[in-house]
Amino acid sequence: MNVLKLEGTEDTPKIVLDKDNGVFEISGRSLPEDSAEFFSPVLSWLDGYKDEANTETVFNFKLEYFNTASSKLILDILSKLENVDGTKVVWYYHEDDEDMEEAGEEFSELVEVDFEFSTY
Repeated sequence: MNVLKLEGTEDTPKIVLDKDNGVFEISGRSLPEDSAEFFSPVLSWLDGYKDEANTETVFNFKLEYFNTASSKLILDILSKLENVDGTKVVWYYHEDDEDMEEAGEEFSELVEVDFEFSTY
């Protein structure tokens, strides 16, 4: 499976999806002009991954900020992860960022995926 790597910018998150090395991460700020278009390759990659997934998938979210449009796509990503056996989401948030902590808690209640919360 090909590695999906998108470098982060001021408005878009860094994304690394690397099956062979077990690296699955979205980090930074997410406020792209067209969230659906930006996240489309991620959703497509996950569609292919679910059929040949690793026995364990630890998906890291290290977001500093995301807009409303991105939150819908994050939920879409989490929904796809529901279909990947052995998946755990690690939701990182800055220790002072209660909003990001609460966002992760809300996502965890909407999907059937194991969540772990961690501060940095």
